[in-house]
Amino acid sequence: MNNDRQSQKMLYQAFYGFAMSICLRYAASRYEAAEVVNEGFFKVFTNIEKFDSTRPFKSWLSSIMHNASIDFYRANIKRTLSDDLESVPEIEISASVEQKLAYDDLLEMVQQLPPAYRAVFNLYAIDGYSHDEIGKMLHISSGTSKSNLFKARMKLQKMLTKVHNGMDVKDALIMNINQSAG
Repeated sequence: MNNDRQSQKMLYQAFYGFAMSICLRYAASRYEAAEVVNEGFFKVFTNIEKFDSTRPFKSWLSSIMHNASIDFYRANIKRTLSDDLESVPEIEISASVEQKLAYDDLLEMVQQLPPAYRAVFNLYAIDGYSHDEIGKMLHISSGTSKSNLFKARMKLQKMLTKVHNGMDVKDALIMNINQSAG
């Protein structure tokens, strides 16, 4: 498949949506996610001989897209130093808030997080990595990972509180953007 453009095109078209769904969780925008997806597929096509055909292709592709997202983060983030936190409180979301939120709304909220917070939140809350593992992946301390997760949850909690208090999801996002800019 290395030089078979038609096969590459078919593979790209068949798995683009799957790859995009992974990269969107880490990206600040669809444009940024598309950039990561394209970089990921480049890695797929140049390393296709490393694929183990006894294992599911989607798992291999998922790993590549996940790693491409982390590589993009590393290349584009300005690292910030944070204090170590020993514990991170859980956020409770009421049923009424859950009913108002669709997956796309939650995705938009996560995309509004600063890149460092967004990466840690996704790796910990969605992908299930430990703070030590996240630290190694992102080249930060586990304490910084905990701190960034705490701050991500606090920002998300603020947005969710606005929705819970009757504000439309889109208005809450706009208000969050305006507060971050000001």
